[in-house]
Amino acid sequence: MNYVLHLVILFDIYFIVAMSLNIVVGYCGLLTLSHAAFFGIGTYAYALSVQAWGWDFLSAAALGIGLAALASLILSLAAWRFRGDFFVLISLSIQFALFSVINNWHSPREAPGTLANLTNGPYGLEGIPRPSIFGFTFESIESIVILFTALAVLFALLCRKLLASPWGRMLQAMRDDELAARGLGKRVRLAKVQAIAFACAMAGFAGVLYASYISFIDPATASLTDSLLLLTMIIIGGVGNTFRGPLVGAFVLLAIPEALRFADLPDQMAAELRLLIFGILLIGMMHLRPQGLAGNYRLG
Repeated sequence: MNYVLHLVILFDIYFIVAMSLNIVVGYCGLLTLSHAAFFGIGTYAYALSVQAWGWDFLSAAALGIGLAALASLILSLAAWRFRGDFFVLISLSIQFALFSVINNWHSPREAPGTLANLTNGPYGLEGIPRPSIFGFTFESIESIVILFTALAVLFALLCRKLLASPWGRMLQAMRDDELAARGLGKRVRLAKVQAIAFACAMAGFAGVLYASYISFIDPATASLTDSLLLLTMIIIGGVGNTFRGPLVGAFVLLAIPEALRFADLPDQMAAELRLLIFGILLIGMMHLRPQGLAGNYRLG
């Protein structure tokens, strides 16, 4: 039973990340390869603030959200002027830069969380406390399932409300024809900044939830591989709708590794096979169904 609840928790986290990436890719039409970096910012902000600095959960979550949104300004500056291949390359550069900071901010002679050893480099951070809100600590897996599922539903409703509003329709108009949207007097550049900041803040919050549940993080949570897997997730699930595509994509991202777990393969082989399967699915989906399994917008 605990195994099933564990999968539900991971699904909730992936679902929130998928919805956030769907805003950038599906509603803004911007293909980004740096989303895992903002997820990683959330994980490290939470871990450091509660473990090394003694902050409470809500303050730490606010820090993770705020830092991810602040870091998104770098991506927003790229979106201000570039689209297409140029934007993809800039997002890739941001991914490499943020991962490098997380992976290399390390000094073996200093304690984790200090200025000289902020992230503990490739060794990561362990012993991260579980969420505690107003004196109640979510220690049991059942309580965490209830909390994370409620938060995932809340974000789904929030995204649905925002993306069905005039602001959301403006994002779609900008995606389909940016020049026409500008000609109608729409503040396209401001909308891009807002959408990217909101999406990255959501990814940062998902990182907070991940760190608070797993209790261990390392630079792999902010790697290019994870950014590619997240992008694959929403391409397979489909983009351009509020949560059907992210829902399907999160399920696929979770189901394939878990299916391989029961194949009795060596861990290294299972990890490589997982990437191979995702690669084949991505190529097949782009050729046979570019809008994804449950999407409204056709990529490319």
